[in-house]
Amino acid sequence: MTDSTTSGQYVPGTHPDLPPPSRTTGVVGWVQKNLLSSPLNIALTVIALWFLYLIVPPTLDWAFLKAIWTAETRNECWAKMEVPEEAACWAFIKGRLNLFIYGFYPVDERWRVNLSFVLLVFAILPVLYDKLPGRRHWFWYVAAFPFLVGWLLVGGFGLNPVETDQFGGFMLTLIIGVTGISFSLPIGIALALGRTSDLPAVRILCVLFIEFIRGVPLIALLFVASTMLNYFLPPGTTFDLLMRVLIMVTLFSAAYIAEVVRGGLQGIPRGQTEAADSLGLSYWKAQRLIILPQALKISIPGIVNTFIGLYKDTTLVLIIGMLDPLGIGRASLADAVWAGLAREVYLFIAVFFFLCCFGMSRYSLYLERKLHTGHERN
Repeated sequence: MTDSTTSGQYVPGTHPDLPPPSRTTGVVGWVQKNLLSSPLNIALTVIALWFLYLIVPPTLDWAFLKAIWTAETRNECWAKMEVPEEAACWAFIKGRLNLFIYGFYPVDERWRVNLSFVLLVFAILPVLYDKLPGRRHWFWYVAAFPFLVGWLLVGGFGLNPVETDQFGGFMLTLIIGVTGISFSLPIGIALALGRTSDLPAVRILCVLFIEFIRGVPLIALLFVASTMLNYFLPPGTTFDLLMRVLIMVTLFSAAYIAEVVRGGLQGIPRGQTEAADSLGLSYWKAQRLIILPQALKISIPGIVNTFIGLYKDTTLVLIIGMLDPLGIGRASLADAVWAGLAREVYLFIAVFFFLCCFGMSRYSLYLERKLHTGHERN
């Protein structure tokens, strides 16, 4: 029975929706829409598949199928291959994996680093998952997390002290990246509000700070933190190098966040502020309930882009003598036993940064879709 003969059985407006054509949904629909929608797209798809055919099989052979996972030296690794250097020697990374993760953190105390990683996961959950039971109370834990982990890693109050010059590897990268991201966002929002303030003194101070920080390379600020800052402190005063780096990285990122958020504030129609005034809301209530939520939603791509840039810039601490993953890799390659395996080292580090940054970018897209309240044009 055709649709035309059955349509008379329903009152107008009550006919059930028919399923979409099978070729417009699922995998087939996605392929047709994104890869085969026009002659140009078909040609580009064929070219892309050809390049993948040329690149992927040799890469899989080099990285996995022919790779060597167990060896004591570079020469032993190459001796196990049919042709020396034809495949990856992951035995080098495998043997130094703990060094890449923990740096020079004492072996007997590494349970504190592992516990910190677990606590980090629980701190991220209420930020990423808005349906978490008791989410409002979880944020108290999020606020206490940096201080709790700082006590765990540095020690004191019942734990053996560990000097921060023993921090390194991915552990150091996460410490600098998470600290910079966590503290730069609220500071950046405060600076953006200060720069748009009607109070001249507050506005001038914020403008001077933002323009100075944005006009100086991060590497210069790190050199200031590592060498010059002690000259401005009283004689005999010691200021931990890692703490100085964390402060500089946070302030640097906050200045860029401030400009991103200021752009979001300027994108809010003035009528929103006038509506808040008509409701009798104070400045801070209007910002908290009406203005800032909309400005931050607009600013999500820029904020996440700044966070990704900050996370990648953590590798600059190598210049001032802190051994992040790149520093560990370079130091390991200086060993004559393993010299010549730079491809494996840098690929391993690149995959780590790619996974972290790709995860942040995917989450920002998720937030944009979730917070999208407009109407798309057909």
